Amino acid sequence: VPFRGLALPGVQAMQTPLGNVAVDPAGVEALAGLPQVREMPTAHAQEHALEVQLPFIQEVLDGVSVIPLVVGDARPEAVAEVLEKLWGGEETVIVISSDLSHYHPYAEARAIDRHTVQEILHFESTPIEHEQACGATPINGFLPVARKHHLHPRLVGLCNSGDTAGSRDAVVGYAAVAFYGESRDHAGC
Repeated sequence: VPFRGLALPGVQAMQTPLGNVAVDPAGVEALAGLPQVREMPTAHAQEHALEVQLPFIQEVLDGVSVIPLVVGDARPEAVAEVLEKLWGGEETVIVISSDLSHYHPYAEARAIDRHTVQEILHFESTPIEHEQACGATPINGFLPVARKHHLHPRLVGLCNSGDTAGSRDAVVGYAAVAFYGESRDHAGC
C-alpha cells in the first residue's frame, strides 16, 4: 500500500502464532505530535517485515511491548526524528527489518550485499539505495541516529537465499547487524 510517512497499525496488540505482543501506548502517544506518523492499518496488512521479527522478539524479550511502524514514502530525516522521539535507555531496542539485494545471480548479489553491509558498518555518508535494500529509508534514518548515540555496529551474519535450499540464479540477500552502546556487554551479540 503506497503511503507517505510512517504508519502505526492502530491496534493495542500484534497477533503472532505465539500470542499477542502489546503495542506500547506511551510510545504511540509520544509520536502523536509528529506530522509524518499516522495510524494506517492497511499499511500493515500486507507488510511481512514485522511479521517475521515479532515471534523472535517474543522469544528473546519476554513480555516486551513494541511500537510497530511501517515506513512508506518518507525522508530519512523524518525516520530519524521518530527514532529520536522514541530513544530511551538501554531498555530500548530498535529493530529495522529489510531484505538486501533482490533477484541477482548469486555471485553478483554477494558482492552487492557485502558492499551494502560495509556501508552500514562504516556509517558511510552515501545513502543506501533501494536497489541495495528495500528498507533503505529506515536504514538511512537510523544510521545518523546510531552514530549520534555512539553505537557500535557488529555484523552477525550475511547470506542470501542461494545459501539455503534455493536456486542461485536469482537470490535475495539478508544480513543481521547489531548496534550496541558503550555500557552494553556485547560479547554475545
